[in-house]
Amino acid sequence: MNSSLSYKDAGVDIDAGDALVERIKPMARRTLREGVMAGIGGFGALFEVPKRYREPVLVSGTDGVGTKLKLAFTLNRHDTVGIDLVGMSVNDILVQGAEPLFFLDYFACGRLHVDTAAAVVGGIAQGCEQAGCALIGGETAEMPGMYPDGEYDLAGFAVGAVEKSEIIDGKSIGPGDVVIGLASNGAHSNGYSLVRRVIERAWGSITDPRMNDAFGDGSFADAVMAPTRIYVKPLLALMAQLRVKGMAHITGGGLVENVPRVLPQGVQAQLHRDAWQWPSLFEWLQREGAITDHEMHRVFNCGIGMVVIVDQADAQAALDSLNGAGERAWRIGEIVDRKGESAQTVVL
Repeated sequence: MNSSLSYKDAGVDIDAGDALVERIKPMARRTLREGVMAGIGGFGALFEVPKRYREPVLVSGTDGVGTKLKLAFTLNRHDTVGIDLVGMSVNDILVQGAEPLFFLDYFACGRLHVDTAAAVVGGIAQGCEQAGCALIGGETAEMPGMYPDGEYDLAGFAVGAVEKSEIIDGKSIGPGDVVIGLASNGAHSNGYSLVRRVIERAWGSITDPRMNDAFGDGSFADAVMAPTRIYVKPLLALMAQLRVKGMAHITGGGLVENVPRVLPQGVQAQLHRDAWQWPSLFEWLQREGAITDHEMHRVFNCGIGMVVIVDQADAQAALDSLNGAGERAWRIGEIVDRKGESAQTVVL
């Protein structure tokens, strides 16, 4: 007679999942904010839109971390990819003027390693704290055979709100407006298939010991794994202070494909490459990969993680506000009339 089988025999450890939930609860509690009615543990999380909104419009976004996770697995660094996960979504909804309200995550793996998953979720909670939004739910899926042992995938979902009359859509952008760039932390969470290819070309493998060599203020591994910068709090403060005409989160597509997403058809953004400081990581990638300027500008953020467009009369006040809030912000370009079918964003 065959012995009875359990779910654990099939590769799913319910006890490990329960242990992870207990580890997560205090992390989620740190992110509580107005509006949270029920946190993690239920079938659905409840959230009430704050009553200070008169005509709230909900804005949602979803994203992942991409192949940066391959480096996280190799380097055994799992504590910051959760910040990337939050940053990619909350920065996206921020550009339409939305205040992020809450966040949910999806963690999928072949076999659940509680310490690894807790480190990832700890990063998610840290990202939510930086963004001022609540981590109110999520899903952990243990799926034997779907992922190699030690690997996982992530998805994140952010919901925010903006007053209907204050939605930022870029329609008022016109010639003479000023383009301000906010410094990135590095490659954030975009272009990592190319990043890994350059490392392999330069060193043969992403496991090469030179990953731990001194590079800038830390090691090369520190530079390549630096988490996505979350711009929510300083930009919400800026929007309360003056009129922001448009914003672009510089993600996949780099500078030349993200800025046009917020521009009216008749204008062009002219960016000046010498107006901001390129992080050493991008200089190394371009040199070791023999990557053209055009390819750099359409794959990577090249040191600018967020673009803000304001009236020329507001430019200095905007720079003062952002730099005073701890950002590194530069005047990196201007809006001009677009000639014919020329590109909507050029880097000069």
